[in-house]
Amino acid sequence: MSVEQTMREKLTKEFEPLTLQVENVSHHHAGHASSPGTGESHFNVAIVSDAFRGMSKVARFRAVHKALREEMNGPVHALSLDLRAPDEVF
Repeated sequence: MSVEQTMREKLTKEFEPLTLQVENVSHHHAGHASSPGTGESHFNVAIVSDAFRGMSKVARFRAVHKALREEMNGPVHALSLDLRAPDEVF
């Protein structure tokens, strides 16, 4: 299973999102000194979930990093996050 698929499954299970976008942007970083060259190291993630209601931005980021702990300690080098509760969507 790809890193992207694993991330989707874990985020869906943990946050039951209304919307979930996981975008692999590793190709933008190919050849950079810090890029591991795996093709699955840089991701943009956007989640809209009731689970984020009442949580601070920092708490949301920590929750996602905890859910993706294995990926963050392994193949994922960079993760951009846009995390919102349903009433924060415009």
